[in-house]
Order: sequence, then structure tokens, then C-alpha cells
Amino acid sequence: MRVLKKSLRGQEGEVSLVPESIDDLWHLKHLIAPKDLVFALTHRKAPASTDKLRPEKLERRAVRLGIRAESVEFATSSSWLRVHGVIEVGQDAGSYHTLNLEPGTDVSVIKVWRDHDLARIQEAVAEARRPKVVIALIEEGEAAIGVLRQFGVETASEIKAGGGKGMGGKGGESRSDFLEEAAKELSRVASEGAKVILAGPGFIKEDLKKRIDSSHPELAERIALCDATAMGVSGFQEVLRRGTIDKILEESRLGLETTLMEELLREIATDGRAAYGPSEVREAASLGSVETLMISDDLVRSPEMDELMRSVSNARGRVVIFSSEFEPGKRLSALGGVAAITRYKIRR
Repeated sequence: MRVLKKSLRGQEGEVSLVPESIDDLWHLKHLIAPKDLVFALTHRKAPASTDKLRPEKLERRAVRLGIRAESVEFATSSSWLRVHGVIEVGQDAGSYHTLNLEPGTDVSVIKVWRDHDLARIQEAVAEARRPKVVIALIEEGEAAIGVLRQFGVETASEIKAGGGKGMGGKGGESRSDFLEEAAKELSRVASEGAKVILAGPGFIKEDLKKRIDSSHPELAERIALCDATAMGVSGFQEVLRRGTIDKILEESRLGLETTLMEELLREIATDGRAAYGPSEVREAASLGSVETLMISDDLVRSPEMDELMRSVSNARGRVVIFSSEFEPGKRLSALGGVAAITRYKIRR
């Protein structure tokens, strides 16, 4: 994410941004709320100025519009963020329009900015400077490669011996061909200096690492090995929980969420420094005892949760907003959508 301009009077004003990745679009989804005024370049039908004989003929023109947002839709598969609402500034004011935002689009948002909104922008800017992390799971005859996003692990490729890649391509019939195919695909996904975690049961991950050592030496230097017993989403989550890769994951949002959730569950299991559910967490916040507040992104826009986050921040607590789209966020939702690690055990 790049910040082009920030013009605020108090908490209200305009911030101009350029999303540079699918992760940035995900951040924008949580920054843009209903009633915000959103400006971007879009296309709108207008009479063709060169066709005077047929004035009814329309052509699509690039125009910059300001939309009063009513809904925001994001799908990781499409790499688009859609902002739907009424045109307030520009051509056809009063009509409905949808802004289709993609990486590289200049976007300006005018709203009342809350502290956690501005913190999210800072996080997105910092995240853009960090190396990409790729997780590769492999067992005999099967491999899956995922990219660690701020909203979860996005599957980039699946490979089966003799069956080709799940995203297209041709696989080999022998184990050697399978390893070669996996090495090539991992090299493609983990381009541009990405850190790689190679995980799986038994010795097949070591065999793939040896193949990469000889065929892709530059990639080999960026690989860390890790044990895993499962494939797919469960395997990715297992890798994220492994302490051996904390050094790689410590700067990533998802790595942070996973670590905090594991700590919270340990405290809950031992009846220790934990509170969960709105009632318990509000009580802990009223005592100034919240060390780390964890809240689902589904709840952050409610006035009650906004007040809770401000209370914790004012007491020098840490606020972490969890993505509801991946496993730590789903666990948090099961606990009521809000939880806290406290500075001391609260007697109830």
C-alpha cells in the first residue's frame, strides 16, 4: 500500500491510497464503510461526441467519480474490490454506480478515521516492504503450494504424481518427474525473493530440497524445512503453529494471529490470564487489565466495540483485529468474536 495524501482535521478528512496487491484490497475492504465518500477513476457511458448523426450512440469514457458507499464486496479469486453506491460527485450524480478497484488504482476516501483505521494503513504500508512467504506441503505423490496473505493462506498450486498441477500443466509419471515438477512450480510461485517453508512427513521434503539444491540453488538458500502431517488447509495451519518457523512468520499478520490465539487458548485451559466474550472482556477493560485485545473484523464497526478498543488503547493495551476468513479468526468467533489476554488473572 502507498499513501499519496493524508489531509485530516482531527479524525475527519481525506486519505488517498494506491493498493499494490490483493492484500491491500483486503485492507481496503475493512477501511471503506457504508456512508464513506470514495473517489476513483472508473468508466461511465456517455454520448459519443464524434457521432453527431446518431446522438443516441453511447461510448464508455474514463471519469473520476465520488461514490457514497453503500456496500463493499471483495473476493480473493477475482482480485477486485467492488464499492457500490450513489454517485455524489461527478457525471450522473444521483445514479447508482459500482467502482471496480484493482491493484494500481488511485483511491481517495473521505470519512471519520478511527485510530484502528489509521493503524491498519500503517500496517499495510509496512507489510508491503516485507518479503513474501510461501508454504509448500509435500507427501508421496502430492504437493500443495500456498502464499501467506494477510487474510490467510491462498492456495497457488496443487500437484499430483501423474496428474499434473491443480492449476493446469503436466505432471510426470515417476517420482523423479514429480519432484522435478514440484521444484519448478515452487520456483515459479516463490519468485522475487520470497521466503519458503517446505513441510511434510518423512523424508520426501528432504528429497525435494536436494532436487532444488541442484536445479534452483538461489531458491534453496531461502528454504526452511518443517515437519507436517496433513495436507491442504489443515497442513497450512499446522505449519503456522510450528515454533521452528516463528522467525519467518513473526512479522506477518497471520503469524501474529496464530501465536496470540495459541497463547489465549493456553490461558483459558489453565484458568489463567484470559477473558473472552463481550461481557468478560468489557469487565477486564473497565479494570484497565487488558494487555492484548483480540477482536474479529466482523465486529469492529459496531459502536460498542469501537468504544472498547478506545478504552483498551487509552490504558496502553494492544489491539489486534483478526481476519474472520482464516482459522485463528474463526476460533475467535467461536469465543464470541472478542477476547483478551490480561495483565493478571481476574477473580470472578
